[in-house]
Amino acid sequence: MNQSRVQSPAPHSSSKFFHPYFTPAETEYLSEKQRGKLSVTQEERVRQNACNFIDTLGARVGFPRRTIATAQNLYHRFHLFFPRKDFNYVEVSLAALYVSTKMHDTLKKTRELLAVSYAIRFPELVAKSKHPAGIVDVDSMDPTIVENDRQRVLSIERLLLETICFNFTSRMPFPYVIKLGKAFGASKQLTKLAWRLTIDCHRTLVPLQFPPHIVALAALYSAALLSSFEQPDGDKSAHEIAEALGRNGDWEEKYQVQVDDLEAIAHTLLDMLIQGAQTQTLNTSPRTPSSPSTNPSPRTSHPLVEPQPSTIQWNTDQLIRLKIALRAAEHPQRQRQPLGSADPSALYSGDDIDLLGRSEGTVRFLFGPPGTSDDF
Repeated sequence: MNQSRVQSPAPHSSSKFFHPYFTPAETEYLSEKQRGKLSVTQEERVRQNACNFIDTLGARVGFPRRTIATAQNLYHRFHLFFPRKDFNYVEVSLAALYVSTKMHDTLKKTRELLAVSYAIRFPELVAKSKHPAGIVDVDSMDPTIVENDRQRVLSIERLLLETICFNFTSRMPFPYVIKLGKAFGASKQLTKLAWRLTIDCHRTLVPLQFPPHIVALAALYSAALLSSFEQPDGDKSAHEIAEALGRNGDWEEKYQVQVDDLEAIAHTLLDMLIQGAQTQTLNTSPRTPSSPSTNPSPRTSHPLVEPQPSTIQWNTDQLIRLKIALRAAEHPQRQRQPLGSADPSALYSGDDIDLLGRSEGTVRFLFGPPGTSDDF
């Protein structure tokens, strides 16, 4: 008598591809998809709060700028694939910084990061702490709370690693700023401003849209514009660089960049500086609450830190006039083609959130977008 053999279903198998850069159209589509009921203004406010939190925490720990900037990039990338309403931006920021420390070999334990974060979020606990560095002694806190926070950070870390397909390669624009400044004969002051603008670029989605050498050159161009606009007796090198990079030339082929890329990034930086200048004007006193919520909401009206770009030196009217002048003389924006042929958001379904800490089926993580990676 033959018995039928019951075969178990084959384990689920899928592939996920790493997208090093996205077109502006892709980032707009993905951001809108994950924004939920938040307005664009609310989303930007949350993004700036997260960037400030990462910056503040990283500075207190003593991380180099590359670790802080990469963490901000990881935060932006994470919310291209996962809804903002499902995650606390403080926890995502901590996980992003933790992953960044691994990428740049500046590793700190999660408990160390949590201790510093508690000091930022709950300054009243610092007064009770006996730690000489002025951070919260986690050993004196409820161990259940600390462990729950640690596990949550580690759970988000897994999702972050999946969004980069475990690709720990990280190229930063900062070294290019110095090299390009020398190549174009920029003054030391102008190069310093370009460096600071490069830092501010990581508060935006620009590093997810352009390679680092383009980001660096755009920061130099923006610095030249800010230093030469309505300043006939200003930095001579700034006038020359702004004029050279503001028109088509041999430099485009030499540096593998086009003038419309620089203008697009310059507009993004100007928008951020205008917002920062307006915020600075409205704030006549510190706005950091003495006891922020333990579970901040994206809709909270009391952020941990007010958004403040590091380069606010110009008033709103000056920045708006520069933006209008740049818009009047800008070149047509070309249509950028995506690196892959598939919708990148389809590679990270919302079901991934339910798989925290689990391994379901077989997943291949490839270091390039569809069409550029080798399939075996």
